[in-house]
This record gives sequence, C-alpha cells and structure tokens, in this order.
Amino acid sequence: MTTVKFLVNGSAVYGFTVSGHSTNSCGDENGRLVCSAVSSAAYMAANTITEVVKAKAEVQVSEAYMSLKLATESKEAQLILKGFMLHMQQLAEQYSNNIKVYSEV
Repeated sequence: MTTVKFLVNGSAVYGFTVSGHSTNSCGDENGRLVCSAVSSAAYMAANTITEVVKAKAEVQVSEAYMSLKLATESKEAQLILKGFMLHMQQLAEQYSNNIKVYSEV
C-alpha cells in the first residue's frame, strides 16, 4: 500500500510524504499502475517546486519514499501542492486497495 500524507495548516499545504509500494506482486496491474502514477506525479510536483518555481524546500528521496517540505511560503508552490493533493485523492478514490491519502496538521 502506498501512503501519501499531506502537511496542512488551514487551507495551506506545505509538504507531503509518499511511502510504500502499491503492490506486493509483479502480476498486480492496478498496483503497478498506481505506483507509477504516484511516483511520476510526486517527482513532477517536487521538481516543479524546486527547479521551476525555485521555492526553497527540503526534499528527501530513498527507496519507496519521498518527502518535500516547503522552507518558505510560495503561492506558486501552494498551487502545485494543492494540484498534487487533488490528483492523489482522485487516485485513492479509484484504487482504494492500493493507495491511502490523508492530511496531517
């Protein structure tokens, strides 16, 4: 199961953590699809925030793990994080056996 945790403060999203795999079996097509979708979207969000918007953020990446936490406020980064959050929530609605999404204050 992939878990995506968003760090929120009121209506502001200031970071996320993605951990785990969406499948334990190479034959699980839905799991492989979700894992690829989550990874791709997480990298796009992180790269856009740090390399395009140039917002300061702490990013950590390792096997089956990525986290990003904004170091400074950025309206552009907020929009990207909110879009990423919406994308993950919609994936979780479709593939509830493979991905769990929640928010933490």
